[in-house]
Amino acid sequence: MILLMTLLLGVAYPALMTLVAAVAFPHASSGSVIMKDGKAIGSELIGQKFESPKYFHSRPSAVDFQPMPSGGSNYGPTSKQLQEQVCGRHRSFIVENGLDSTTAVPNDVLFASASGVDPHISPEAALLQVTRVSRTRGYDSSGTTGIRSLVDKMTEGPQWGVFGNPRVNVLRLNLALDALELSPRQK
Repeated sequence: MILLMTLLLGVAYPALMTLVAAVAFPHASSGSVIMKDGKAIGSELIGQKFESPKYFHSRPSAVDFQPMPSGGSNYGPTSKQLQEQVCGRHRSFIVENGLDSTTAVPNDVLFASASGVDPHISPEAALLQVTRVSRTRGYDSSGTTGIRSLVDKMTEGPQWGVFGNPRVNVLRLNLALDALELSPRQK
């Protein structure tokens, strides 16, 4: 019985589910890899670290965006370390983006995700980064408006219209940003 169940549930069933997933969802089952110029540059399902000021930045990661030890910090709400991290992230975000100290900063740029590799940020977090990205790329106010429109265009609604919140995939947004063609007066 153990041998039969092992073959049935440990081999046949996983093989069947893998086949069904490959046929029904080929992009997702192969890792949702994004290709550019014939090279794999990332997965739309796994967050990446963007540090350059000319790109939108992802939310913090407790595992430095390493998918193998995926996880959070597990600090509780009364943890002094968590409070220090959040205060530091708040200060850094405000300074880095040239914001007023009274600006409300979305939680997703203050707290690491539970997985440590969340590929999305909120539209509000992306919009607070527009001025920095535009300034670093040398765009004028109409270029800033173009980038703001790009964020709006790249915003995904809740899954199936009801689950979750609107979100922006940071890798896809940064790729679209690189492909954005603005007229010379906008640069």
